[in-house]
Amino acid sequence: MPNIRSAAKRARQDLRRRDRNRGYRSAARTAVKRARESIEESDPEAPEAVRLAFVALDRAAQRGAIHANNAARRKSRLKRQQKKALAE
Repeated sequence: MPNIRSAAKRARQDLRRRDRNRGYRSAARTAVKRARESIEESDPEAPEAVRLAFVALDRAAQRGAIHANNAARRKSRLKRQQKKALAE
């Protein structure tokens, strides 16, 4: 337990932020997973799933739950997978 009052406050803030960030990261991971599965199944709803994944990734990056470059990399890989599936 922190001995200094400011350190104790910082610890409380960190716990709240960790819980908040966990939700954003989880939502992004779930959206990307659903998009990948719909792409692999050649689902006609795949473009919408990819769009929702982009929104979730952008939101997580905007909130600071993941780094902006991390979101950009995941979006790029997801879009590349979608284009590859459409070409086949």
